[in-house]
Amino acid sequence: MNAVAGGTTLTLVSHALCPYVQRVAIVLHEKGLAFERRTVDLARKPAWFLALSPLGKTPVLQVRGEALFESAVICEYLDEVATPPLHPQDPLQRARHRAWMELGSAVLNTIGAFYAAPHEAALQASAQQLHVRFVQLEQALAQRSGPGPYFAGADFCMVDAVFGPVFRYFDVIDTLPGVADLGLWQGAARVEDWRRALAQRASVREAVDAGYADGLRAFLRARGSALSRRMGADAAP
Repeated sequence: MNAVAGGTTLTLVSHALCPYVQRVAIVLHEKGLAFERRTVDLARKPAWFLALSPLGKTPVLQVRGEALFESAVICEYLDEVATPPLHPQDPLQRARHRAWMELGSAVLNTIGAFYAAPHEAALQASAQQLHVRFVQLEQALAQRSGPGPYFAGADFCMVDAVFGPVFRYFDVIDTLPGVADLGLWQGAARVEDWRRALAQRASVREAVDAGYADGLRAFLRARGSALSRRMGADAAP
């Protein structure tokens, strides 16, 4: 039985576009744990939020009067107290999965550099870094021991929860002017298949609300970056 069951109310303090919030939401859905969201404006952080989150970041999970911050910590807690397990039982494989989760966080940082790139040269450089990461993932997927659509094969795991929000960015980014010419997915057919499988997973779909794509487009357009200027040039008069 799940240790957080029995009437405990879970509150996920969230921001609509935060991929780390999505990571936790995916795990909560996979565990079948009911939760409510409390949305915070990160541009105007209220005192109650800063009291819960010493780093001033989302997500925060409130559990029985305690506030857990940092998505990796929250996901590890949930995997310890609620079934089904999303980490492998074998310690070596569990460590390997945690390492690839760290790479997922690195990819998110590179995505941030990509959409914030001040000029085209920086945009191109970030695109190349993303391509390198996707090729590394392609090689990891080629080493799967069995068939299946997910990182480890047939079973959804914590690495999948990490990369669902990573790939979701590209549902919008891939539609933007000239992005297809950057070759982000070249030589990464397995990664693209994995991406599609994650996009169809109920927990991944339900980790954001219906306004996510429009919200992300507005966020990207407002960045004042090379990508923003591409979007501006493509905007209808």
